Amino acid sequence: MRLLLAFARAYPGRSALTLACLIFATFAEGISFSSLLPLLSLATQAHTATLSPDTAPTALEQLSRDTLAAFGLQPSIGLLCLIIVAGMILKAGFVLLAQKQVGYTVAHVATDLRLSLLRSLLAARWEYYVRQPVGSFANAFATEASRASEAYLYAVTIIAFSIQTLLYVVLAVSVSWQATLAAALFGVLIVFGLHRLVRLARRAGTRQTALLKGMLGQLTDVLYAVKPLKAMARETQVGPLLERGTQRLQRALQRAVLSKEALRALQDPLLIACLVGGLYIALTRWALSLDAVIMLVILFGRTLSSLNKAQRQYQRMAVQESAYWSLQDTLRQSEAAREVNTGTHQPRLSQGIRLQEVSFAYAEKPILERASCAIPAGEVTLLIGPSGTGKTSTVDLIAGLLQPRRGGVYIDGVPLTSIDLKAWRTAIGYVPQEMLLLHESIVANVTLGDTALTEADVKAALGAAGAWEFVQNLPDRMATRVGERGARLSGGQRQRIAIARALVHAPQLLILDEATTALDPESEAAICQTVQRLRGTMTILAISHQPALLDIADHVYRLENGQLRPVDAAASPHYVQKIA
Repeated sequence: MRLLLAFARAYPGRSALTLACLIFATFAEGISFSSLLPLLSLATQAHTATLSPDTAPTALEQLSRDTLAAFGLQPSIGLLCLIIVAGMILKAGFVLLAQKQVGYTVAHVATDLRLSLLRSLLAARWEYYVRQPVGSFANAFATEASRASEAYLYAVTIIAFSIQTLLYVVLAVSVSWQATLAAALFGVLIVFGLHRLVRLARRAGTRQTALLKGMLGQLTDVLYAVKPLKAMARETQVGPLLERGTQRLQRALQRAVLSKEALRALQDPLLIACLVGGLYIALTRWALSLDAVIMLVILFGRTLSSLNKAQRQYQRMAVQESAYWSLQDTLRQSEAAREVNTGTHQPRLSQGIRLQEVSFAYAEKPILERASCAIPAGEVTLLIGPSGTGKTSTVDLIAGLLQPRRGGVYIDGVPLTSIDLKAWRTAIGYVPQEMLLLHESIVANVTLGDTALTEADVKAALGAAGAWEFVQNLPDRMATRVGERGARLSGGQRQRIAIARALVHAPQLLILDEATTALDPESEAAICQTVQRLRGTMTILAISHQPALLDIADHVYRLENGQLRPVDAAASPHYVQKIA
């Protein structure tokens, strides 16, 4: 029931419209069924000699006759058949409208959940991503959103069957309240007796959700590293990890199927037993008329059938609802990690960037301790130092992705905390060591879908990055698809496309994070030439262990033991390579 209330609060308008359609459909079916008893009565009076013509009518029959009389109509077989058919047609129309609304809402729920997740993830702080497996986000976006929308479908169907059950009970009470009470007791016993199977299904669904989240996280990591794994013939070693998870998922699915089919198998004989028992009691204990007995048999059959269907839908909802709560948990965590941008000052980088007495740590591991440095505008500044000392963290502090525990970062003398972070990051071009190229055209990889950028902007960025020469020799030039992660391009070509992506917005600050580490000497030299051409047009901050960038750097800082110490840029490359 908690899930039903959650959906009703989340989608009140759509849920109310769907509920109204279902109620109207049920009302139309009620009109149709209320005409069935007078029809049976007429039929039995005409063909059953043992039935006395002055037999007292049931409450439902009397109500139907009085309603027809109010409109000046006399009950006849033809009229009652017409009313039954018209009621069924009207019911079918309302059911179609309700199901159409349900179908649209199910699609809307899945889309709404995915968009909410996407927006909350993109608005979260960078530290949040560091602690989360990317595969769990993919699972939430694809699998959990789809399963949650299915849970909504089952929830609405439960309401529909519950309304139908209530209608049949009301009609049955008007025929014989004693028989209805007995049947209701049987129905309640059936529902509670089989509820254990629903609990088993819920546990299996919860297990599925946990396994899918973990497995997709592992699968993402494995596929990301599939090339080196295959190159070393290690894929068979990581395969069993996923295989064990897949086997556990299979067992959870088997338990869900077993509980589902067991519920279905047990409901049918119990339903027949209930009907037979009710029919026996009605004929032997209460001496009801034949038409009333037939009506009760029909109503009890429909009542118990609707009740059983509602329970089966509830079981299916129980299997899927854990995905909804898991997705909501991810949404709550990402919302709690939402990045707060309190700065309003518009950034301007004409003087330089300064880190003053900055201290930063990951959990209990200190990275920077009262570190200071100056990065003059329009010049090339290089950060060197052993791996793991915090060079990338320093860059992240400058970009505002991380916040220092003490000290501050200043842009032209203005604290970064006072600057509009979105505006500041718009002024940054960032080239990571592991560049991400989409399986799209070169244009799409440079613009990333920004419609404000023209083809001329892309061409200019490619030229500034030293990429235009090889791009114009490709079969489709800028429309050429680069393949999965840029597999159709060389390492140097991929890196220059990544630089073009960083330059296309004409940034004030260009950050190169180990941009030349994995390149051959020729490609590295080409990147260095690109940096030389860009000197003076923007501020360049690079992280590198390579001596090539040292030759063109205006300022070099070595990061070690939490401190940023200036290094003579004119020192020999061999010395710098040694201390790096």
